[in-house]
Amino acid sequence: MAKPLLRLLPLSLLLAGCGGNWGWHVVNPADSRGQANLLFMVEGLWATVSLSLAAILLSVTLGTAVALLGFARSRALRLANRAWVELFRAVPILVLILWVFYGLPVVLGIRLDVFTAALIAIALCDSAFEAEILRGGIQSIEQGQREGAHALGLSRWQAMRFVILPQALRRIIPPVANQFVYVVKMSSLASVIGYQDLTRRANELVVSVFRPLEIYTVLILEYLVLILLISAGTRWLERRLGADQTRPRDG
Repeated sequence: MAKPLLRLLPLSLLLAGCGGNWGWHVVNPADSRGQANLLFMVEGLWATVSLSLAAILLSVTLGTAVALLGFARSRALRLANRAWVELFRAVPILVLILWVFYGLPVVLGIRLDVFTAALIAIALCDSAFEAEILRGGIQSIEQGQREGAHALGLSRWQAMRFVILPQALRRIIPPVANQFVYVVKMSSLASVIGYQDLTRRANELVVSVFRPLEIYTVLILEYLVLILLISAGTRWLERRLGADQTRPRDG
């Protein structure tokens, strides 16, 4: 699917170069300067991917812990779950990135690099959504599964660990995949504190070549291809984990 999209770039360069003040030569892969500019932008790909992967892993871990608090018998733990979700679901990611990077070192007396600050902020915000996704997945499991687990002598948390969670995790793959796409896009906000991702590279290139339309068009295509690859990977994962449910049964 990505190949047709990549073919659109040379076509757009050809059509756009026919008039106006457009300067597609700055991202023309056939030109040495264009090659250098494209390479400079693509070098931010690993920064975007690494931040996104680390953030989604941390947010899923935090979200799972927060979601389980919501099923505790203790009212204080359930209130902690609700407070966490409401707080981090309400705070904009950009605001939290700025606060973590500039404010947290003052509060705790520590020094954070841009990657760590962006990771903490994005993971905290996304963990609230992950907690709600997992809560919905757990509540979707039929009551008979819980009753069967208790009939086998499993405790409340044993039933959650060995019976409920494995089924719930399979069901939440699609919404978690959607959140991963969301995290990839929101990782672009880390550019405001100097993180050298795709967006930051594009911004720096715009300042040097003064061609925002052309540079940001390429940036859109970069994110589009990246998101399409992620979507294809998550669909493959869904098919693998759900194969036993979709395969026709004998007899």
